[in-house]
Amino acid sequence: MPEKKLTLFEEPGEINTEKCIEIAGDNLKFGYKYIVLATTAGTTAVKFGKHFKDAPVKIVAVTHSTGFEKPSVQQVSEKTKDEIKSLGIELFTGTILTHSLETALSKKYSGLYPAQIIASTYRTICQGVKVCAEIVMEACDAGLIPESEEVIAVAGTGWGADTVCIVKSRASKRFLDLRILEILAKPRA
Repeated sequence: MPEKKLTLFEEPGEINTEKCIEIAGDNLKFGYKYIVLATTAGTTAVKFGKHFKDAPVKIVAVTHSTGFEKPSVQQVSEKTKDEIKSLGIELFTGTILTHSLETALSKKYSGLYPAQIIASTYRTICQGVKVCAEIVMEACDAGLIPESEEVIAVAGTGWGADTVCIVKSRASKRFLDLRILEILAKPRA
């Protein structure tokens, strides 16, 4: 295995997006066929799509479920969806695996549930690592990437990208077999 380095960002957030694009691009030389990335409003997906437009890689962008922020509202506008698709990116909108049902139960009954514990454990590394695991499982669940494939996963804290991981993909039903093989970038904070 070639030597790789970890990039630690001083601050989390979208200020690191361009460097994450560079890190993902540098790792394509290792033969990765897929980049799975998180995008809230579609901006990160557009940036990746423009950068990798002619690259031999399939990009899957995963966004929040409709109603995540406000009832019946999708955070990616129709105009941005069209732009993402025109760049050859598959856009998946789905429920965050460690969020929706258990969050509703937790708010109503003041309990703590397994998916919330899993999410909190991932967050001890950083928010982006949690999201990388979730979006890879969501992409597998939707049939957009195969299982057991090493993929580049990109996520962030709030907006933009600040985390890049190599993840061995699994569907959520086989969550315990998912592996975060490498962390290539993350915020130190």
